[in-house]
Amino acid sequence: MSVVFEKPPLWQRIGPLFRGFDGPLAFAIFLLVCAGLLTMYSSGYDHGTRFRDHGRNMLLAGFILFVVAQIPPQRLMAFAVPMYTIGVALLIAVAIFGITKKGARRWINLGVTIQPSEILKIAMPLMLSWWFQRREGQLRSLDFLVAGMLLLVPVALIVKQPDLGTAILVMSTGLSVMFFAGLGWKLIVPPFLLALVGMGLVVLYAPDLCADRVRWVVLHVYQQQRICTLMDPSRDPLGKGFHIIQGMIAIGSGGVLGKGFMQGTQTHLEFIPERTTDFIFAAFSEEFGLVGNLLLISGFLFLILRGLVIAMDAPTLFSRLLAGSVTLIFFTYAFVNMGMVSGILPVVGVPLPFISYGGTAMVTLGLGLGILMSISKARRLVQS
Repeated sequence: MSVVFEKPPLWQRIGPLFRGFDGPLAFAIFLLVCAGLLTMYSSGYDHGTRFRDHGRNMLLAGFILFVVAQIPPQRLMAFAVPMYTIGVALLIAVAIFGITKKGARRWINLGVTIQPSEILKIAMPLMLSWWFQRREGQLRSLDFLVAGMLLLVPVALIVKQPDLGTAILVMSTGLSVMFFAGLGWKLIVPPFLLALVGMGLVVLYAPDLCADRVRWVVLHVYQQQRICTLMDPSRDPLGKGFHIIQGMIAIGSGGVLGKGFMQGTQTHLEFIPERTTDFIFAAFSEEFGLVGNLLLISGFLFLILRGLVIAMDAPTLFSRLLAGSVTLIFFTYAFVNMGMVSGILPVVGVPLPFISYGGTAMVTLGLGLGILMSISKARRLVQS
């Protein structure tokens, strides 16, 4: 007599794939995705296929999140050294025979054109987390020096392209790993104070430093111009200061409650440059006002706090460092973009997570969120 085995229904077969997913983190992602789709529909409905492409990019990021979430943190650790090595090798290749666009050499053709610096946004925290995991229980000052060298090599190559925005993001993720690993305050406070003094001197002597024919040796001309424009956008209101001025006008005209969905005049009369990418926060502020901004910031804070909780509860040093640094990627993205659009930071090419249009940035976000889900899922499965 033959035994007949019934095939389980589909929901029973795919159910284990979703087991252990972090509910609060998924809820935070859902809220920000809704805000991103709503804003992109308003800002980009007359901008070709931006809204449709933005939705496609989000689906791709969601798929990447789902796949990475199935990989245990121990397996993720095995990708650290290969990803870092390949990323640095590609950055060196870019410096030698990369593709130059608009005065910057950031891309390389490998059959498809890619921007290798994007790889380092994830490879850098992976590498440093792997390094400190190996040194767990025997950390010395020399280990932090080695970590600093591992960080400075790709950052220097990215700055040389030049790509200051990506360099800031990669630097911040690496420094956050070192901070969470136990870098002493004696090594943190002095550089921080020096940076504050430097910024104060730039503000104090801005008229002299930004005078015609004055060149700063340590920065490219366009980087100097961005800092000088930040000090006084009215120096060139129809040129380099146009972005900042129009962004601040849009934010201010939104008032407390905003002008309403799809009612932004600065946005739809195309006064805001890059209204679907770097300056989309200005378009959001005009239509949803101060209340909308506070809700959006609350959504990011909820995501960041949940990520830090996942980091604190992670079972291994590698998981804790990786989760903490990946979480701060979202903080850096949001802080730099909102600060840039609001006129408190220089203009750099940093998108607003979930809200700005961009395929590469969305893939990076999907990888980061997948790593957080993987770490949370591993902890929940161990406890169950």
